[in-house]
Amino acid sequence: MANLPEPARVIQLPDGTYTYAHPTDLPAQPPVPLPVPVVQHIHHAPPDRTVQRVALGAGVGAGAVGAGVYFGPLLVGVLAAIAANLALLALIATVCAWGVVTVVRSLSNPGK
Repeated sequence: MANLPEPARVIQLPDGTYTYAHPTDLPAQPPVPLPVPVVQHIHHAPPDRTVQRVALGAGVGAGAVGAGVYFGPLLVGVLAAIAANLALLALIATVCAWGVVTVVRSLSNPGK
């Protein structure tokens, strides 16, 4: 497109006739405002997608990426459930130990 000639400009003179005019011969146009810069915020990838992005960059196949997409959140859910179960078991063990210690102290010192 750069090798095409510029199209001819046709203007109307004050007497009503039309003529061709070169753009440099036309009256000065108001300056074109500068474009407003686009502010683009770059955010980090969410944690569950980082592994997939690394896998794709390392040339791992789509099956591995699909497995990561599927099993990643599943693994997080399973680990959270295991942690909740362990916390509940620790609470029960603490209450049972407190109860045993209380009973043993009350039975071993009947005079106090």
